[in-house]
Amino acid sequence: MRLDDALEMVARTDPGIIRSHNEDAIFVDASLGVTILADGMGGYNAGEVASGMATMRLAEDIARIIVSEAERGRGLSDAAVVEQHIFNEVAAANSAIFNASQSSAQYAGMGTTLVMAWFYDNRMSVAHIGDSRLYRLRNRRLEQLTRDHSLLQEQLDNGIITPEQARNSENRNLVTRALGVDPEVDIEVHDYDVCAGDIILLCSDGLNDMVEDDEIELALNTLGGNLPLAAEHLVHMSNDNGGRDNVSVVLVKVLRNFETPKGWWQRLLAGLK
Repeated sequence: MRLDDALEMVARTDPGIIRSHNEDAIFVDASLGVTILADGMGGYNAGEVASGMATMRLAEDIARIIVSEAERGRGLSDAAVVEQHIFNEVAAANSAIFNASQSSAQYAGMGTTLVMAWFYDNRMSVAHIGDSRLYRLRNRRLEQLTRDHSLLQEQLDNGIITPEQARNSENRNLVTRALGVDPEVDIEVHDYDVCAGDIILLCSDGLNDMVEDDEIELALNTLGGNLPLAAEHLVHMSNDNGGRDNVSVVLVKVLRNFETPKGWWQRLLAGLK
């Protein structure tokens, strides 16, 4: 079934105050129930090439899968099936970016973080690589559902530094995993329930490095009734606090139940064709 009457999606991206260009890339499609955010890295314009390749390839491949499943009369309601699709398509995107980096000196070493959410049957499968994050606001409480793949997170986990030291660390942007850097990538995927009233936030580290989680929580609780305004406000907060990096924000509000009904595929095909 089409999900654009069950999910509201808004996306904003900004280069920030310091950077001259934007290496973040985002994709949202409420009718498919898919949102993707990537934060590129690399010299010249290689970072934006990597993030753009990741978002566009994954968006195209996942859309193809959804239509193909619909044509076969099969509903996407099994988390294991959805997660296997994610593993397969992220691996293909990783290979494409890695091969491109090997074929051109200009793109050597390029890579990108990735965070994505695929909504289906009152659930979402969340995949991430690197330090781009996904949060869920439920009952006015903000919870970080992803865990950074970063040197800073490893230092915190091992008790080497305190949370206060982490906020001022020079290692904030050193990721331990990235898409496209190596021939194979280790992607983390988890499945979560969602319910009406939830607000899902995907962001690049340009937001959470500049704005504390409690400030993000307050902004979403205050402005969550107007998703475009909330997204704009989060970007402005990052820039007002220094805007040292590109900042990208995707907000998804769950408007109603979207349990997969019988015969959903015929209605999906009618809407997508």
